[in-house]
Amino acid sequence: MNQRIEFVLNSEKRSVEPRANQTLLEMLRDTLGVKSPKCGCDRGDCGSCTVMIDGRAVRSCLVLAVEVDGHEVKTLEGLMPGGKFSALQKSFLAHNSFQCGFCTPGVIVAVSELLEKNPHPDRNEIKEALSGNLCRCTGYTPIIEAVVAHAGREE
Repeated sequence: MNQRIEFVLNSEKRSVEPRANQTLLEMLRDTLGVKSPKCGCDRGDCGSCTVMIDGRAVRSCLVLAVEVDGHEVKTLEGLMPGGKFSALQKSFLAHNSFQCGFCTPGVIVAVSELLEKNPHPDRNEIKEALSGNLCRCTGYTPIIEAVVAHAGREE
């Protein structure tokens, strides 16, 4: 038997009846049409499915949809003011911080959590925040450069 859940997705109240075994990633992509979280590994290793639940970055492929009942979920779309690129996204563009872009939504969500807690992280703190996100195209240098520039720590 499915359970109706209510939660806030990107500042909008939602009511959904997910399957009992449906992951948050599946519900976001297949039921609600939110496509920024990606299924890279389906076991929490790559971070391409990263979203925020109540301000904490989590792997949505490891969370059952019913677990977000009563919580706030934020995806990359929720981090874009007025549907426009955020300052962090603009910094990623300026530093060519992606090639295929598959990992980018998860990376930006992970970095956003870091910047909420620490607006001026150093390189080691940025590397630690990104440790759960895999990028197979650019490597991490351009990503770290974008975050450093955004945080006002350009050297």
